Amino acid sequence: MPSLDASDIRAAVVAALAEDLGSGDATTLACIPPEARSRARMNAREPLTLAGIEFAEAAFRELSPDVTLRRFAKDGDRLGPGQPVLEVSGPSRALLSAERVALNYVQRLSGVATATAAYVAAVEGTRTRILDTRKTTPGWRKFEKYAVACGGGTNHRFGLHDLILIKDNHLAALAGESPDPITAAVRHARSLYPALRVEVEADTPEQAELAAAAGADIVLLDNMSPEVLRESIRRIAGRSQTEASGGITLATVRAAAENGVDFISVGAVTHSAKAVDLGLDFLP
Repeated sequence: MPSLDASDIRAAVVAALAEDLGSGDATTLACIPPEARSRARMNAREPLTLAGIEFAEAAFRELSPDVTLRRFAKDGDRLGPGQPVLEVSGPSRALLSAERVALNYVQRLSGVATATAAYVAAVEGTRTRILDTRKTTPGWRKFEKYAVACGGGTNHRFGLHDLILIKDNHLAALAGESPDPITAAVRHARSLYPALRVEVEADTPEQAELAAAAGADIVLLDNMSPEVLRESIRRIAGRSQTEASGGITLATVRAAAENGVDFISVGAVTHSAKAVDLGLDFLP
C-alpha cells in the first residue's frame, strides 16, 4: 500500500478547516468554555474498509496540540458496525470544531476503499487485478488512489505523464496515417517516450489484434460484450497484457475476469463511491 506524505495531508486538512471554520465556530465559541475538556470516539456504523485515518488525526492536532489520540484500527482494516476507529481526548472546542472535517475525510476515503474491496472480492481466485482510473475528485487524486490501494486495488496511471494511453480520439486525430492509425501512434509513442509503457484502446477484435501486432504493452478492450472480449483476447494471443473497461459493474466484473483479462479498470470506485457511515460520539 503506498504511503501519503504528511505535508500533503496537513495542507489538505488546513484548507478544509479554513473552509469550514471561516471566522470561527460560532456555536462552539458561544456555548463551550475554553477550559472544557472532552473525550470522543470515532466508530464504524456499517461494514467498511478503512482509509484516511491520518487526515482525522491531523484535523484534531491542527486545532490543538493538546490532544491525545488512540488508534483502534489502521487503514486497510475491514471493520464491522460498532467497531472503534479512533479515540481523541483534549479541549472540547478543538474536538467539536474539527469533527466534521475529520469525518469527511475518513467517510469519503473509506467509501472509496470499501467500494474497491467489493470489486477485489468479486474477482478473487482469478488472475485479474482491479485498477482505478483518472476519474477522481479534482485535487484529491493522490488521496483517492491511496484509498483504492487500501481496498486492495491496483493504481493505474496517476496522470497523463506516466503512461502512454492511446484512445479512440487520438486515433481519430491520426486518421490517414500510414500504415494505419494504431501502428503509427505506437511508433510515435515509442520514438518520443521510449521509457514509458504503451497502452492502446481497442473497440473491436480487429483493433485489438492490430494493437498487439504493433507492440502495445497493454491493450484496453473497451465496452466489449463477453463474446467480443473473448475473441479479442484470443487474437492478442499473449503478445500484450489486456485490460477490460467500460460499463463493468459489481454484477458483471466476475464474468469479465473469467475471460482471462489481466486488469479491469473501474471508474466507479472513485467517481461514484458512496461515503460510508462513521460517527464521532462524545463519551462521559
